[in-house]
Amino acid sequence: MSTTPAEQETRTAETGTGTEADAEQGWHVDDRCLNCNIARQLAPGMIGYTEGGQYGGLSTVIRQPETEADVEKMYLAAHACPTRSVHPPAGALSSDSDPYPLALDDEGIVHLCGHASPRTYGATSYLLRRPDGTAMMIDTPRWRPALARRYEQKVGKVTDVLITHLDHVAHARKYADAFQARLWIHEGDLHSLPDADHIIRGREPVEIGPGVIAHPFPGHTEGSTLFIADDTFCFTGDAFFWSNSQQTLEVAHSVVYDSIRTLADSVARGAEELTFEWVLPGHGDLHHLPADEMRERMRGLGRRAATYPAEPVDYGAVRY
Repeated sequence: MSTTPAEQETRTAETGTGTEADAEQGWHVDDRCLNCNIARQLAPGMIGYTEGGQYGGLSTVIRQPETEADVEKMYLAAHACPTRSVHPPAGALSSDSDPYPLALDDEGIVHLCGHASPRTYGATSYLLRRPDGTAMMIDTPRWRPALARRYEQKVGKVTDVLITHLDHVAHARKYADAFQARLWIHEGDLHSLPDADHIIRGREPVEIGPGVIAHPFPGHTEGSTLFIADDTFCFTGDAFFWSNSQQTLEVAHSVVYDSIRTLADSVARGAEELTFEWVLPGHGDLHHLPADEMRERMRGLGRRAATYPAEPVDYGAVRY
């Protein structure tokens, strides 16, 4: 019997007890996996797909770590997994092995939050550092007061919580209140977060702060919004992502709540109007390319997406 995200989070323990059986099987993934892709993204070549499970595909350990760098990647996956399904050979995960927040780029402008939540289906969330020493949070990890304190201690005072679309709102109010930050969402998805402090309206870009622009991008949901920082970092939510299997930009055309035609139009328009080098999605892989090449990838995606038919929502059909 399937469980709701909230029920799954209740079932998920923060720590586990190592057993002799755990040690014998080495690193492993248990059967609570949601197929959210985050562990496969963070430990490539060690965590991969296996067929079956609740949504048609699960993660599994396909190779044990062999080097210290490999082990570090496995801990990245373990502390990000929304169901805490990635287990070390023996012993519980401890705060000493927690690498988050983790700088993504060389300048330390973007950090991965880790600690994804089952209530956002394991969406990746980010911290964006600004030149004045403050930060913004894009979508949210699982809610823990200790995590809120940890993020601000390591990255800076969080002034804004930016929500890309309606199914990433789960912990938004709690983080915004903990940070005493402004909470943003587009009016098209406002019904999912009616107590948001700041509402993005219409289809025109909105400045969130110096160098940070909200670009309404309807299609996945009516209120889907991209947040682009410094013409470099594009936080896409579930609008589009880098596909590891296709080695290019892609949309999850089997998981569209508004309109695939609207989404294709948004991509085509964005290819001509937006400039960025990093695609930073909620699901699927992140990727870095020169801006001109990223624009060409967007143009190609726009042409492909225009051919995709409308179809029922099917999580199991998504292959990142």
